[in-house]
Amino acid sequence: MDHTVNADFNWSCKNTWKTSAKNTAWCLLGCAIGDFGTILFFQLSKIPFPVLGIMTLAIINGLITSIILETVILMRQNFVFSKAFSTALGMSFISMISMEIAMNLTDFFLTGGAILTWWVIPIMLLVGFITPWPYNYWRLKKFNIACH
Repeated sequence: MDHTVNADFNWSCKNTWKTSAKNTAWCLLGCAIGDFGTILFFQLSKIPFPVLGIMTLAIINGLITSIILETVILMRQNFVFSKAFSTALGMSFISMISMEIAMNLTDFFLTGGAILTWWVIPIMLLVGFITPWPYNYWRLKKFNIACH
């Protein structure tokens, strides 16, 4: 993988912000599917499980669904499976982890954790988007590396 450094780095490139926003949104979609699905499962089933355990499972499932979604997107761009999978896993894992932690901390501070309500979901998504977006911009601008 070529990690050529762009010497003319700046934070004011509108095209890079737009591209990194698109990449971040795809990552957010993948993370939210697994994360919200896990929380909703425990919320509806009322299975007694510690909040920290539910949130940990939500983070893990969010990472898994994000990697799956990104792998599928890359395969649709003519990547072979092994290359798509390794790219999805390697290039955006820091972004996914920061996104998941930010979303779950937001849930925890606003609801006590592992509770989905109509008003907390948009806030979780907003925080989950904003947290990794500068990192995704930086990575795209500095190294010309994106996950999509």
